[in-house]
Amino acid sequence: MEQETKELRRVGLKVTHPRMRILQIFDEEGVQHLTAEDVYKKLLAHQEDIGLATVYRVLTQFEAAGIIVKHNFEGGQAVYELDRGKHHDHMIDVDSGKVIEFVSEEIERLQHEIATRHGYVIEDHSLVLYVRPKHHSRKS
Repeated sequence: MEQETKELRRVGLKVTHPRMRILQIFDEEGVQHLTAEDVYKKLLAHQEDIGLATVYRVLTQFEAAGIIVKHNFEGGQAVYELDRGKHHDHMIDVDSGKVIEFVSEEIERLQHEIATRHGYVIEDHSLVLYVRPKHHSRKS
C-alpha cells in the first residue's frame, strides 16, 4: 500500500481510494494486460463500489502520468499494463486474444540495422505479432 501511495504522489496525483485500488489491481496481477472492464470486474469481485466511468477516468489519468501504458491491438479492446520502463514486444493469440510479452535482442538489433540502412534512427517503435498456435488449422 505504501508503494502505491508513493507512486501516486510521485506523479502528482492525489491519493484516493479508487486510484489506490486500481493501482493495486495492476500490482496484484503482475505482468498482465487488462481492459477497463477487466479492472471493473475485479473491483466488483472485491465488493468495491467504484463505477466503470471512474475506472476509465483513472486509467486515463494513469496513462497521462506515465504509470500505465495503453495498447490498442488490432481487432480488440484497449488494454492497459503497468509501465515498468523496460521495452518489450507483444504477440496476440488471434484465437483467444491472449497477450504474450517477449523480448528479443536479435529483433531489436535487426530493426536498428534496417533503419540505419535506410538512413534513419529509430525514435520509438512497437512490434505486435498476431499468432495462432501451431496445432490449430486456419479457420475459413
